[in-house]
Amino acid sequence: MRLYSLVTLRLTYFWMVLMCISLSAVAQEKTINLDKDKPASNREILSKHKVMLIPFENRMYMSEIDQLINKETKLSAKQIKAAFRDGLDDQLYKKLKSRMGVVSLLDDTAKTKKDLENIYQYLAYDYQKVPNQANYSPPKNEKEQKGIEKGQIVVETNSDARFMNAKIKNATLVPFLTGKYKTDLYVFVNQLEIRSANPALNYDLNADNPRKIIVHYTVYTSDAKEINSGIAETTFPQNINNPTKIVNSYFSVIAETIAARVEKALLPKPQH
Repeated sequence: MRLYSLVTLRLTYFWMVLMCISLSAVAQEKTINLDKDKPASNREILSKHKVMLIPFENRMYMSEIDQLINKETKLSAKQIKAAFRDGLDDQLYKKLKSRMGVVSLLDDTAKTKKDLENIYQYLAYDYQKVPNQANYSPPKNEKEQKGIEKGQIVVETNSDARFMNAKIKNATLVPFLTGKYKTDLYVFVNQLEIRSANPALNYDLNADNPRKIIVHYTVYTSDAKEINSGIAETTFPQNINNPTKIVNSYFSVIAETIAARVEKALLPKPQH
């Protein structure tokens, strides 16, 4: 009798444990199904992308402070340009890497030199109106406005701010890069300017005249759609003439601005 009761007790315990496990599994399955129904988080959306960084061409560098940098650091003009080109690429890499995969064509120039040359070969540049980032749409090609004044043809001047936009001339370029590097986004750094924030004070040696960094850029998708472009800019004091300090403290601001705009272009627009 005791043996029978003991067996019955153990069987009862076994079935209770089995029921608990089953209920837990059902609950877990429901949770998993609910998670699948949730919209993807911003981090998940961004992590599916892989961006390629295309640095500016050497001829697209304009600086008013190279002489002062040389005086302080003894770097040559070529070294100064290289420091800013590499530094901007590195800062963009860091800011975008926290959001998605990144490929830099400056990581291993021995392997990517030919591809970079081909990219530059198939790029054209055009000064266009700086887009409104609050409500972005790609800048459109403009026709020159002409009129007649006192019997003479007059070209209408336009005071709108302009930037150097990149246009891809060869339709096979982006598909080739996409196939080789598995990238689906392309950040073209079109031009770098470092100049006085107030040119009117250039000849006043006693004036507090900060400098301005201006980066012209364009972002394309793998189907050659322009999803963002324009300029990113910041200022820095006139007494800083060390490329490392300028890159670490101020190029990082530029890079964060561009990275944030890329992110905004990729994420769903909030519903109002």
